[in-house]
Amino acid sequence: MGHVLIIDDDSGVRDTFWLTLEACGHNVTTADGGAEGLAAAQAHTPDLIFLDLKMPGMNGVEILRLLQDICPQTPVYVVTGFYEEFLGPLRELQSAGVPFEVARKPLGFNEIRAIADTILSPKGRPITVSAGA
Repeated sequence: MGHVLIIDDDSGVRDTFWLTLEACGHNVTTADGGAEGLAAAQAHTPDLIFLDLKMPGMNGVEILRLLQDICPQTPVYVVTGFYEEFLGPLRELQSAGVPFEVARKPLGFNEIRAIADTILSPKGRPITVSAGA
């Protein structure tokens, strides 16, 4: 199984992802913001990252840029209810070649598990650049 990092300022969202992924046998690290998430990624490179966009302090776009330097091969799923608000900056990242996928909140157990299983299974494939859900 894989190591998954969840970066989200909402404790309920973090808990939902953590419980779902732990039940699937994955090792999970959670972070309530950008600085903590970046430190966690540096300490132990994750196999998959779920990242919120709208957070106080450093937003998800800024974190995504910095994650590219820390762990460029790690697939990132941007999970948000505010996609439209960040469309311009996300398109800039896409144009710069930063790989990510977007999934819209809320995600339930089945969606979280499907993403993790696809990425972390032995036949998992790398994430390609996408700015749409």
